[in-house]
Amino acid sequence: MTWLADLYKTYENNAHLTGQFERKKNGREYALIPVSHTTQSSHIEVRLDMEGNLLQARVVEKEEASTIIPCTEASASRTSAPVPYPLFDKLVYVAGDYTRYYGEVKGTPHADYMKQLLAWCESPAAHPKVQSVYTYLNRGTLIADLVQREVLWLDEKGQLAAKWTPAMEQRYGEKKAIFKVIASDQSAAFIRFAVHVPGDPEDRLWRDRSVQEAFIRYNEMELAEQELCYVTGEYLPYADKHTSRIRNSGDKTKLISANDSLGFTYRGRFRSGREAAAVSYEVSQKGHNALKWLIDRQGVTIDGRVFLVWGVDNPDMSPPWEDGLDFYGEEEEDDTAGDAAHREFAGQFRRAIHGYRYNSDDYNSEVVIMVLDAATPGRLSIVYYRNLNKKLFFDRLDYWHATCRWLHRYRKNEQKETLSFTGAPATRDIAFAAYGPQASDKVVKVLLERMLPCIVDKRSVPLDIVRSAVNRASNPVGMEPWEWEKTLSIACALVKKTYEKEGFTVSLNAENEDRSYLFGRLLAIADVLERRALGKEEKRATNAVRYMNVFAQHPGRTWEIIQSNIQPYQAKMGTKDVIINYCNRMLDEVGSRLKLEDYNDDRLSGRYLLGFYSQRNELYKSREQREAEAGQTARTDENANNDGQGENE
Repeated sequence: MTWLADLYKTYENNAHLTGQFERKKNGREYALIPVSHTTQSSHIEVRLDMEGNLLQARVVEKEEASTIIPCTEASASRTSAPVPYPLFDKLVYVAGDYTRYYGEVKGTPHADYMKQLLAWCESPAAHPKVQSVYTYLNRGTLIADLVQREVLWLDEKGQLAAKWTPAMEQRYGEKKAIFKVIASDQSAAFIRFAVHVPGDPEDRLWRDRSVQEAFIRYNEMELAEQELCYVTGEYLPYADKHTSRIRNSGDKTKLISANDSLGFTYRGRFRSGREAAAVSYEVSQKGHNALKWLIDRQGVTIDGRVFLVWGVDNPDMSPPWEDGLDFYGEEEEDDTAGDAAHREFAGQFRRAIHGYRYNSDDYNSEVVIMVLDAATPGRLSIVYYRNLNKKLFFDRLDYWHATCRWLHRYRKNEQKETLSFTGAPATRDIAFAAYGPQASDKVVKVLLERMLPCIVDKRSVPLDIVRSAVNRASNPVGMEPWEWEKTLSIACALVKKTYEKEGFTVSLNAENEDRSYLFGRLLAIADVLERRALGKEEKRATNAVRYMNVFAQHPGRTWEIIQSNIQPYQAKMGTKDVIINYCNRMLDEVGSRLKLEDYNDDRLSGRYLLGFYSQRNELYKSREQREAEAGQTARTDENANNDGQGENE
């Protein structure tokens, strides 16, 4: 029950935010929900006065549809069973004239709803605004009133229209608002109420703290049976059923459930579900509500799988699946290479991490990483769970970004300008590199889960992911240039992480005599040489790029082909271009470092990508500097020749 205890503590530490609505990036609202409450997306808002008279009714826009609703233990976990919510609910429960406009229904949902609402209104915890709602609904005219105010619409038979049809369009004009916000037919519309009281600034019952507290008191009176809570260790009112709608308002799955009395969930081991795990109502409510709030606030959902990281004391926490740019920011293009720049990056990153780490008064507090996914349509499982000390968590982040660091140029800012940063790639971008931009969400969510232990537990990156990224980076012809550059830098980061003990950096290591690294350098020099000879106007791929895939598999014979293909460019340019001359010298220098026994067709390791990237980056980075130096050398040689001629004369 560690996960539930952590969520319970999180709720207690953030209880001051209860009921305060915030907005997601998409504009939808969310809040930390009070005990004995849940959330639901509403479709229709009905506004009353204190005497229970209808003042106004309207369709609720999707952005403001999130509604905090009171719920009993039974209604919080309802699926197909007709169990009413205490105040806000669907038309079938709240409308006394539902059968008139829809037809017969199973059971007595409206009668059950009214009976439950009356019990609250007659209890010591009654609230005058709730009594106004009961007074209005007791008249049984809700649907008729909504039709009259053109909120709901009838078909030609006088029944609630199941969907918007061409016949209705011809009859009523353009498509009506209710059909734009509800996925099913009008009969499934969810109703919420507001009660106007002169001088009271808050008439929305779903945000009225006095209404929420009144129901909490009323519900506590209904909870009588106590049991030893496995989380708090105290005898408290027992929760027989636990809430659903954890990932979103339409989610029917539960984390805790023991209603399978005919199956083998607990039979054969325990006589009842509570013997397996007894959780108090308060802990269950606060833990589940905290989880809902955290998912809405900072969770990442991919194909139904939820990835979540938070601090128990302070929920704001940097997720481990982001890249170095989110931690460190943009860096200057001139400082992207060089050991000094890397050391400076590492130092600034650590300072930034440490600043975040010591933001809290107690840096020894806990950080929780949780991954949730639905095992079945009714069961939610925790597929990954880690509880770490905050200091240890940031140490692991620091280590990940230090050992998987590479130079990337694929992120863009708000002005659509390309940003350059040195750091570890985001896990979603690793999926891009390993499986392509068309990879399904199912593939991405599995990769993200597999990468978490690499970051959090300092494990090695799975070799199949590294191989896949290297293979895609070795096939540039099958990608757009921007896609290949992104794949290449991410593949280099993964290869660097795989061989982290060898200390590879973006800076060129001219002393490295690894066979794959040297072949990669040769390929980069050939690429830059031919690109220089072709000029800026020619956009076709160089021989080095076109043969890259087969070069990685058979470097010996493929290099002979590439070298013979670039000879015409070498001959054409002659000694006219300083860069071509420099590349020619580099080809000789790097080639001389290859041992005779290494010059064969054995497949190259991923190190060749590091050699390719570093050598190409070195050539492009210092081209202007090298041209200036070459020009200075040429002038010096010319002056020397002139001096020599003068002496001869």
